[in-house]
Amino acid sequence: MKNGYLSEYFKGVASKTLSAVEVDMSISHQHEYNGVGALKKIFGTERKTFTAQFIYLNDEDSEPVKDNGTLTWYDAREKHPTRSEFRMYFTSTQVSEISSVGDVIFICLKPDFTVVVIIAEGKSTICNQLKWLFGIESTNLFSVRNDLTHDRLNFVSNIILEQIGIRIEYSEEYYLEEMILRFGQQFPKTAIFSAYARETLPEIQPLDNPDFVLIKWLEREELLFKTFEKYLVSARLKEGFQDNVDEFFQFALSALNRRKSRAGHSLENHVETLLAARNIRYERGGTTENRSKPDFLFPSALAYHDKNFDAKKLTMLGVKSTCKDRWRQVLSEADRIREKHLLTLEAAISNYQMQEMQERNLQLVIPESIHETYSEVQREKLMSVDNFIEMVSFRQRAINF
Repeated sequence: MKNGYLSEYFKGVASKTLSAVEVDMSISHQHEYNGVGALKKIFGTERKTFTAQFIYLNDEDSEPVKDNGTLTWYDAREKHPTRSEFRMYFTSTQVSEISSVGDVIFICLKPDFTVVVIIAEGKSTICNQLKWLFGIESTNLFSVRNDLTHDRLNFVSNIILEQIGIRIEYSEEYYLEEMILRFGQQFPKTAIFSAYARETLPEIQPLDNPDFVLIKWLEREELLFKTFEKYLVSARLKEGFQDNVDEFFQFALSALNRRKSRAGHSLENHVETLLAARNIRYERGGTTENRSKPDFLFPSALAYHDKNFDAKKLTMLGVKSTCKDRWRQVLSEADRIREKHLLTLEAAISNYQMQEMQERNLQLVIPESIHETYSEVQREKLMSVDNFIEMVSFRQRAINF
């Protein structure tokens, strides 16, 4: 097993589009997946029952639906001298109850020989992301991959894995002592931590290719965050909570909230550094109508509220590490600016959602290395970070400050 590869977490994966008899119990009570012959590549030919976690994902819900159950793999004609008929039986779960025709299932065998069954809403962004992650397409029959040893993990794949509950555990002890000396026994403000992450990469300069630089800074901050978090959390757990359950839950909730809020703030911090290095005029969190506060307003809130300032020279940029439905928040944050821009790290956004964004005059700004997760047709509609910076620079060159 190689560290840093998908095979570290999964031995094999199979995927297909679910049919009516697999999800509608009023049509069939079989509790079996169809077209399973190809699964022999993963599960072999002997009868086995696997402990399984079932997960349902879509683009609307903030948290996945999860339940536990079992999968039984067996040959229904085991005693027949010449014929075999393999079946995959699943127990009823909350996930099976809410699955629909057209949803896509991913049956993933883990190295400990337990199984994760992921069902993703058909044609959703998360479904696209899982197909990209596993390098697999889905039809009415199972497609199978039983060798994931060449699938190297990267910044994008790590984000997707964490969405399905797989925490990527890695750390860099080289920086731990320095962080303890600098920050003590608590996390500093996100802006300070982001600046420290950039400081540890002196070979990466803000004026280098912004798409490359942004991802490198984010990767380094994620590595440092996990390293320091592991140290701080372990130290607190060793102290114990003396049977104070409320204190334990408060500590756990605080740690989870820090993880959630940090990602978006760190992305904004690094974007701001790229803009400042290029002497681009901007205001972070400037107020527009109805007390809305776009993440970045160009050149300033003062210019925005000046009715004599040409609206075509105004720009706004929302910054969200992930989209889901939150992208719609950007639409109402600056009425004077017809075309909004949204910088996100979201991979493989669905065709449906991209079409809706275009109809609402929202332009996606995606770091160049994430473009590969999109179809060729979709890529033509994306802006890179470099494209966006050049556009804003061009607009500001025409302004007499």
